[in-house]
Amino acid sequence: MEQPDLSSRKVDHIQLAFEAQTQHVDNRFDYEPMLHAHPQEQAIPALQMAGKLLKAPLWISSMTGGAQMAGNINRNLALACKEFGLGMGLGSCRPLLEGNEYFHDFAVRKHIGEQPLFANLGIAQIEELISLGKVEQIRDMVHKLEADGLIVHVNPLQEWLQPEGDTILHPPIDTIKRLLDAVDFPLMVKEVGQGFGPKSLAALAALPLEAIEFGARGGTNFSLLENLRRDEFFREQYEPVARIGHSPYEMLEHAKGLCTAAENKVHARAFIVSGGIQNFLDGYYCVQSLPWKTLYAQASAFLKHAMRSEDELMEFTAAQIKGLSLAYTFLTVKK
Repeated sequence: MEQPDLSSRKVDHIQLAFEAQTQHVDNRFDYEPMLHAHPQEQAIPALQMAGKLLKAPLWISSMTGGAQMAGNINRNLALACKEFGLGMGLGSCRPLLEGNEYFHDFAVRKHIGEQPLFANLGIAQIEELISLGKVEQIRDMVHKLEADGLIVHVNPLQEWLQPEGDTILHPPIDTIKRLLDAVDFPLMVKEVGQGFGPKSLAALAALPLEAIEFGARGGTNFSLLENLRRDEFFREQYEPVARIGHSPYEMLEHAKGLCTAAENKVHARAFIVSGGIQNFLDGYYCVQSLPWKTLYAQASAFLKHAMRSEDELMEFTAAQIKGLSLAYTFLTVKK
């Protein structure tokens, strides 16, 4: 005689079978159910970022700072990083250049423990500080936050479309080179929603950066966001600009070409694929597609849960790690 719970489960299967018909198949992977048991601990390979251990190739991308709720959001994200062995980038730390009013929104070292933590400034602010001979302000900010390094977000289209945006006077690649010569901590460079074309990606890859984050088209588009803040006339004129950019999968192909060229000139230590990464399968596909140290990053998915509660964020993060373990155990990317 069947146990009640087993009998009930059988009925559930019958009732749900008609709803569980596969409509769309993910053709990116080979599924190998015969070769492994269910995922065990350490199914996901660990890796290093800025000399510190990451237990999964998942980066929590820069989001917010100096705004209402930002302190609580950053705290929750940092606690999730500590719990699951991840790393994170802070949102723009520009307010810290102007005073200490928002310092506690960013000061999350005590919550993240020894996990990688990167501060963040825009290319326009860095260009200005270098021109004024005030690079020391950048060093002081990074050290005060006890950060492991600095993310530079390169955002010419966003600045152009922002009603109160800054003017970038020099090619960002030149500013990045000058900053590398002036500081003693690791640098990352990222875009904010348009990604990098092949020549820009190659120029960055030739530098000794800790990582290049794609910031590709497909996630939050900050150029579009800023354009929506303009009056109706200018919004209509510049709306097509917000459609410009490169998808993460297009950028993966460009990066793959750099890594597999006869003369490999990639000096950046890692790529971080971001921009429209919807779930752990997207992330796993990106990580496994490049013959180089590669992570994937998400921002809005983590932000949504971090805004609600620490418990909800922990539950979401645990599900992502569990899904990645499953992917590493049973899936390989089709060549």
